[in-house]
Amino acid sequence: MTGQPHANLPADPCELAPQYIRAIAPYQPGKPISELAREMGLEEASIVKLASNENPLGLSPKARAAIEVALPELGRYPDGNGFELKTALASRYHVPMAGIVLGNGSNDVLEMVASAFLGPGRAAVYAEHAFAVYPLATQARGARGIVVPAKRYGHDLEAMARAIDADTRVVFIANPNNPTGTLLAPGEIEAFLRAVPPQVAVVIDEAYNEYLPAAKRYDSVAWLARHRNLILTRTFSKAYGLAGLRVGFALCDGRIADLLNRVRQPFNVNNLALAAAAAALGDDAFVRRSHELNLAGMTQLTAEFERLGLAWIPSYGNFVSVEIPRAGGASRAGAVFERLLRRGVIVRPVGGYGMPDHLRVTVGLDAENERFLAALAASLRA
Repeated sequence: MTGQPHANLPADPCELAPQYIRAIAPYQPGKPISELAREMGLEEASIVKLASNENPLGLSPKARAAIEVALPELGRYPDGNGFELKTALASRYHVPMAGIVLGNGSNDVLEMVASAFLGPGRAAVYAEHAFAVYPLATQARGARGIVVPAKRYGHDLEAMARAIDADTRVVFIANPNNPTGTLLAPGEIEAFLRAVPPQVAVVIDEAYNEYLPAAKRYDSVAWLARHRNLILTRTFSKAYGLAGLRVGFALCDGRIADLLNRVRQPFNVNNLALAAAAAALGDDAFVRRSHELNLAGMTQLTAEFERLGLAWIPSYGNFVSVEIPRAGGASRAGAVFERLLRRGVIVRPVGGYGMPDHLRVTVGLDAENERFLAALAASLRA
């Protein structure tokens, strides 16, 4: 070979990755039970994990039965179009199959939206304290994130509408929001949709929709007919109890669905997930039981927070963020989190969401909630 055309390039290929990729701080999931057991020398069975907003009831019995039936087919690739699950979703939500996109969890769908609409020179709008995947997906495409200050820990939709500029291609809204649990009224969202330019895609992330009390439920699916730029995302990871299988979906206009499917990975939803999700969708009794358990657990947690003199953010999800009082002006949430770990209780610190004084706790079974509350009281005294 002659010449040295690459002589001035760094020897490490990682140094040639785009700067916006190298600057990403990876998503930090809740600490696994097995990891804490290794670190602290604890028995796994003694550990309570209330960090990842999982359903404490586990998976739907109908989903479990469907998994057993699907096991012999694991040697074959899944149906890349997810016909049976899409058919079930179309029937449940009265939407055309052409407007349904399946994902490896709803996170996958959010990433598809970013891939389809964002890139260098483009921007996404999202709220302060909103789900971490929004800024991560935006940054990974080299796009600019426009962060709008929160209003009482929730979305300020009027400010978000004003923040949309000529580069904006996507707006992300979580309702209820994670990690704050705040909820927007349907009238607020509809007014926002009317105000947004039609060329801007609006994602309403409804991962916790099934946990809403009856008085707070609304028909967002009906908005799809009036707003062709709307994308609704939901998941089977929460109330349906399928977090370990990773399956979510989007409901949207058929043209948007076509774009998302162009960037979707082939076979992105596995055989077991497809079968379990289709079965779980029809297990209304399990979802109702999960909802009722959540309401009771939320009351259990917040009543004790009040007794302990702690403030919390009223939540409409299956979790609640509680504020740990400062000492001498210094945050204590990190220290309390570590003390809880030593007592075999895993919750979620949310300092990375701009909430350094809060811990987020998932609503668990009655005994799990009691275990957390006792450990919290002891950790606050330590």
